Amino acid sequence: MSKRSGGLLQGLSPYAMRLNSAHKILILRFSSIGDIVLTTPVVRCVARQTKAEVHFLTRRRFADLLAGNPYIHKLWTFDQSPLEQLEMLRQEGFDAVIDLHKNLRSLTLRLLLGRPAIGFDKLNFRKWLLVRLGIDCLPKIHLVDRYFRALAPEGIVYDGEGPDVFLPQQRNLSLVLPPRFVAGVLGATYPTKQIPFGQWEQILSCLDLPLVLLGGEREVALGQALADQHPSKVISIAGKTSLMESALVMDLSDKVIAPDTGMMHIAAALGKALHVVWGSTHPAFGMGPLIRRDGVKPVHHEVAGLRCRPCSKLGFDRCPKGHFRCMRDQQFSIGDF
Repeated sequence: MSKRSGGLLQGLSPYAMRLNSAHKILILRFSSIGDIVLTTPVVRCVARQTKAEVHFLTRRRFADLLAGNPYIHKLWTFDQSPLEQLEMLRQEGFDAVIDLHKNLRSLTLRLLLGRPAIGFDKLNFRKWLLVRLGIDCLPKIHLVDRYFRALAPEGIVYDGEGPDVFLPQQRNLSLVLPPRFVAGVLGATYPTKQIPFGQWEQILSCLDLPLVLLGGEREVALGQALADQHPSKVISIAGKTSLMESALVMDLSDKVIAPDTGMMHIAAALGKALHVVWGSTHPAFGMGPLIRRDGVKPVHHEVAGLRCRPCSKLGFDRCPKGHFRCMRDQQFSIGDF
């Protein structure tokens, strides 16, 4: 199986823990696409640097992201609640739990499993200060580095190899794609992170290659509108590909243009030349694309000097100010891409 690659300590358990002596370790991250991709350096390093079986629990709809990961001994999934798997997980007799989700559901599961656990500091208060008061006291490190700070007392260190996405061995795409193209990501969980129609038109004017647009059902209309307006330059396959099929398309592309979204993290894991267009969120949150040490650094496009940005650590359905300047004021020119 081929691969294209591309915190503070907060152990809440009273038990002493040494991961290097563990036989089975359970890692928790329930959602979403980008967050799960960013857990893969932990999965890899724990598997390589200990002799333990590494198990992983996530929501069923995200299982494809991890199904081909050779560092995961067993992938556990649930539909509604992680407690669906409680009894089966108890039977496994885990030596330790690494909680990379850190919410009420993961804390509840940890308590019910009764195993030594490592968490990490999500820095929610510091994020609130930045969003609400414009006070930036966030550490200038990536989320993944915070994960490894929490694991450092256990002797687990980051190897610098970036996140992992393992593509399916069977790469049969029922799509006709240009021999060379740029992949454009239309979708994002929240509209205030999406690149608007007008900015896509500007991007198109800067590209020498065709643009293949990726997205889900919600982005079909936007993709079709751009394809109708620019039939010689745009191919929209929004709504026509699964998550891993979209990853395959990005893998075939010359470069990827994306907003702050899970597909951005997949592109980084695949080692693609990457342009990130930032809207309501901000790289200061530590959730930008993580690139392996010898990888190509991403290009970030932002509107500087907006006092209202970031307005959220996740995004909104609409701009709270009504102007959406963080995206609509983005200007692109020849040479930017």
